[in-house]
Amino acid sequence: MGSREVMLVLLCMSSSCLGQAAQGRGSGAETQLISGNGLINLGRRWGSKSPLMHISVNMREITSLKSSFELRTLDPEGVVFYGDTKGGEAWFVLGLRGGVPEMQNGKGNSLSSVAGGPKLNDGKWHKVELHSDGLFVWLELDGTAALMLGLHTNPDSYLTGEMRLSLGGILGSELELMNSLQTEMDGCVRAGNWLNISAPWELGPNEVLHPCFDEIQKGSYFPGTGLALFNSSDFPANQMEDGGAEVKIQGHSLSWSGTVLSLKGSQDEAVLTITANPQTEELIVKFGTQKGSLKLGPHTLYLKLSSHEVQVELGQEQRSNLVDDTHDWVTMWNNGMQLAFGGVPDDSDSKWLEGCLSLIQVQGQDVDLDRALHQDSSISSHSCPFSP
Repeated sequence: MGSREVMLVLLCMSSSCLGQAAQGRGSGAETQLISGNGLINLGRRWGSKSPLMHISVNMREITSLKSSFELRTLDPEGVVFYGDTKGGEAWFVLGLRGGVPEMQNGKGNSLSSVAGGPKLNDGKWHKVELHSDGLFVWLELDGTAALMLGLHTNPDSYLTGEMRLSLGGILGSELELMNSLQTEMDGCVRAGNWLNISAPWELGPNEVLHPCFDEIQKGSYFPGTGLALFNSSDFPANQMEDGGAEVKIQGHSLSWSGTVLSLKGSQDEAVLTITANPQTEELIVKFGTQKGSLKLGPHTLYLKLSSHEVQVELGQEQRSNLVDDTHDWVTMWNNGMQLAFGGVPDDSDSKWLEGCLSLIQVQGQDVDLDRALHQDSSISSHSCPFSP
């Protein structure tokens, strides 16, 4: 990919095709068209590598080599945008890894990748600008040069025809990146100003535009419509005498409503459920036939599952110990159970969680909901609406 070609991909992709929705028609079916420089949520699209929206442009119509947009995210990894020419023979991806910007480029059998600059996943709005000065593509962040991609290839054969651009995902399921990248990006973009193209973007099939929160804080937000599901065996439990499976959840439990956590084996009913009832200000724990209750409040929820007992703490002064010796629960955990946050799998009577879990840890590991076996696309995996 030559410098002008990659620059066009970068700059076209970067922004002001993001915006407000309008209805149009294409190919005999209704199509949503997204125009201009509005506010767009790239997230809430678990499990899909396809882009949120895309556009195709004639490269001869592109006259500007500069583009800018603003990005806000708390997500450490994901795809911001993608572009290609010649049906994917030459392509470019801009994403984040560990919060740091990363650019990847492919042309034929040649791949290149470069990463650097400050972390952008601090929840603040950052201005991103891309421009070319000949052999190099520069990435500027908040007015300061942060990253450079040098290119020394002949772009002439790629400067005609059509360029495809997409946001929040990649076009072409067979694309192999030089460094694999988690596709999902829980982030918002605004104030786009890309090239001089005013054509609207097309929203992907069956895609839904979710609003961006006015202000955000770190955490995973459950709006009361679904859950995130893991296999407990992915978090092996210590089988020593004082060991077991440990889960820690932070958040203001008084603002929770519904099932926070559940654990389910092969049987129809959940083995363990922890449910918040804001009306009674109780956190209700059910383990087998046993039941306990704790007072909701601004405390960390801590759970430890041993072979025949579950211990649940809410803060340092509240504890509930429930015993069920019908099974060896640590062995079952290690063999694989359904560990769900936000509800009970396949249970229509379960009340989905509404609220923010500011931190989820299992066996001392931070849990990234983007890596779940299943996550409802209504869940914001890395951001919650700000609450004082």
